Amino acid sequence: MTCVLLLGLSSMLGGTARAFPATSGDDTQAAAVVSKMTLAEKVSQLQSGAPAIPRLGVPAYDWWSEGLHGIARDGYATVFPQAIGLAASWDADLLTQVGTTISTEARAKFNAAGTGHDHVRYQGLTIWSPNINIFRDPRWGRGQETYGEDPFLTGRLAVGFIRGIQGDDPAHPRAIATPKHFVVHSGPESGRHGFDVDVSPYDLEATYLPAFRAAIAEGHAGSVMCAYNALHGTPVCANDPLLTKLLRDDWGFKGYVVSDCDAVDDMTQFHYYKPDNAQSSAAAIAAGTDLDCGSAYGDLLAAVQKHYVAESVLDTALVRLFSARYRLGEWGDKGVDPYASIGTDQIDSAEHRELALRAALESMVLLKNSQGTLPFKHDLHLAVIGPNADTVETLEANYHGTARAPVTPLQGIRQRFGAQHVSYAQGSSIAEGVPVPIPETALRNGKDAHAGLSGEYFDNLDLTGTPRLTRVDRRIDFDWDHVAPAGELNANRYAVRWTGELVPPGVGDYTLAVHIDRCFDCAGHDPVRLYVDGQRVIDDNGDDKSMQATLHFADMRPHAIRLELVHSGQDQGIRLQWLAPAQAQLAEAEDAARRADAIVAFVGLSPDVEGEELKIDVPGFNGGDRTDIGLPATQQALLERLAASHKPLVVVLMSGSAVALNWAKTHADAILVAWYPGEEGGDAVVRVLTGDYNPGGRLPVTFYRSTRDLPPFVSYAMEGRIYRYFKGAPLYAFGYGLSYSHFAYAKPDVSEPQWKSGDALKVSATVRNDGAYAGDEVVQVYLDAPEVSSAPRHALVGFRRVHLEAGESRRVDFELSARQLSSVDADGHRAVEPGHYRLFIGGSQPEDGKGVTAAFAVIGRETLPR
Repeated sequence: MTCVLLLGLSSMLGGTARAFPATSGDDTQAAAVVSKMTLAEKVSQLQSGAPAIPRLGVPAYDWWSEGLHGIARDGYATVFPQAIGLAASWDADLLTQVGTTISTEARAKFNAAGTGHDHVRYQGLTIWSPNINIFRDPRWGRGQETYGEDPFLTGRLAVGFIRGIQGDDPAHPRAIATPKHFVVHSGPESGRHGFDVDVSPYDLEATYLPAFRAAIAEGHAGSVMCAYNALHGTPVCANDPLLTKLLRDDWGFKGYVVSDCDAVDDMTQFHYYKPDNAQSSAAAIAAGTDLDCGSAYGDLLAAVQKHYVAESVLDTALVRLFSARYRLGEWGDKGVDPYASIGTDQIDSAEHRELALRAALESMVLLKNSQGTLPFKHDLHLAVIGPNADTVETLEANYHGTARAPVTPLQGIRQRFGAQHVSYAQGSSIAEGVPVPIPETALRNGKDAHAGLSGEYFDNLDLTGTPRLTRVDRRIDFDWDHVAPAGELNANRYAVRWTGELVPPGVGDYTLAVHIDRCFDCAGHDPVRLYVDGQRVIDDNGDDKSMQATLHFADMRPHAIRLELVHSGQDQGIRLQWLAPAQAQLAEAEDAARRADAIVAFVGLSPDVEGEELKIDVPGFNGGDRTDIGLPATQQALLERLAASHKPLVVVLMSGSAVALNWAKTHADAILVAWYPGEEGGDAVVRVLTGDYNPGGRLPVTFYRSTRDLPPFVSYAMEGRIYRYFKGAPLYAFGYGLSYSHFAYAKPDVSEPQWKSGDALKVSATVRNDGAYAGDEVVQVYLDAPEVSSAPRHALVGFRRVHLEAGESRRVDFELSARQLSSVDADGHRAVEPGHYRLFIGGSQPEDGKGVTAAFAVIGRETLPR
């Protein structure tokens, strides 16, 4: 390795000259600027909110940006389906296009702030995505952020997404991707800050590492985020064998490692790994964690002074960080900027919205379609019912941007069938004790008796004078993160007053709630006040202490309602919610169904009950995770009441994870999984329901029948989990999905009946669309290895999504490498073992029999590196 000796300004420890490794011009520039920093300045630059160093011409840069399924938390952006929905597409090329769009919009926002200028949180080009942890258990609330349960599928989708984020020029990436959370991290949320995983060598190598290896070795990700948990007693962010030996030496990683937020502090506070943050920080940076999301690295100043860590170790990390900043062109001083022309007109452009629609369409998974219930005819009267039929939050999911014009399922169906042919009822809450937005059916504008409330929007904070804008909002369910409610207003300073009437659907107790998406790590929150019949029932100054009120309505007469919001902080939107009496909502649903030819029930979960460290503890849910994988009881009661109408019942599941739809599998006429489908979700759903689009998505996770089928949530052992090791009968299997068409397979060809070490195995099969509809088939290749105790039942080793016109045939070719043919022994060693193998090629797992098989043999043994 060559070294460049650079003389710099004195540090707080005396300013001796140091040698910095330099492998590129960016490293040389990085080493030069680092050599001029004082120790205090160096320490400041090792934290995610890195301040400016004016004397060195270094602008402030916050490394924290999110782009899981669209640029997040920085205003308008294209909002794609949640990651689990993208995974259901089984389309790596789509993931590349999605990643390209995300990094393009990141560049647009970065350019708007300007090269050479300060970039605050969420304005940068270092994107902390994708989440490629294995979704090992459906109870994990953050599983929605992943690409599912299979290491091969996750790895291929990750590589596609990373290539899209970073672009084709390693010297000038469009942005830097950060696969996370390295490694063995998938809940429970309640213990994540101090959890120690004692995973076997087999499970580590066979399940938890492959996607990360692909992301680094093939995707060439420029960054990696280390996880909160410990592995065999050592916190991952201080685990030198993982971060140096495996990641850098074995896999050839050249980028930088960032901690999950406050993970270094967790080493002190929850893992008790070291007695203070100076020693925890020293351990983390010495192990290879270059950047701290948090403030624990502030104690590196003391760590160096107390000789816990050498200053040269800080220098190594800083060179990696500043080399990344130079590659990104943050200073704009490298000649022609290949991304300078990317402007804000590309944010949520028509082209990007079209891609969001395509992604939503490809994510749809049809699980049941009895007697051709779908597609619907276009002249039906539909009852649209359910708590997820008309909410923004179940489109956007978590880690999201602000959708400029989100289309809910109710809106999409009304646009297609005509409002006069659609009856609507909310029907139920998401779950017991979980408020949902008050539907338009219960809100009335007092002036013209139309649905909704009259909103007066002011450009001041005291709701005085003439409003800048007056309009009717049919429900109060808004995401205004870093955006103004309307173009006439300042996004940072406005107030709104909504007035009208609340019309209860029945007698009983109603809990009214105002939900504010509170900003975190910021100064100031938005005050809110709610009045009913002139009485102030909620008065909150931003402390979240009085955001609910329970009222008893003795009759169904309208009640005057007034809601006031003062946007004086950095909060991100508002929802006016309720918990209404169950019988009143069910009666409304019955009435809507009575007037319809068929029922579409939008049920499932929401980001209010599954997600990251949520403050929730109600039946079925705790802390963001689930304690029961069944459909919540309130919604189950709704489905059963609707079925009593004897109208065709289509269940549309909107969720971030698998839900045990046992009753629906038996009693519903059709089941469609829509996930959290993004800004175009409503349009995508109606196109599938009407046959304008033939669904072709496949499940990226197993749908189990019951929580009782699962091993303990806290166990990271893979035995009994996911399709590879689960020996029971699933409700719906990994890889499953129906079509409006039918696909048939011809006998496959295998290039070598006896595999030779070092060669790729080529296999192909012809697939034919025998149906009347053009559509997509996901061709899946599963390997059954020689019988050994540790081998998975089946292992996905190839897949391709292909579009076929009615009657069209196509030969689909796969080339399987030694790694795809390999297996892992109990000690975690990977090799291609001798013996007889079987390949299955079809549109599902082998048990469904919808495909063809081929056999080959391996003579001899080939060991593979980790």
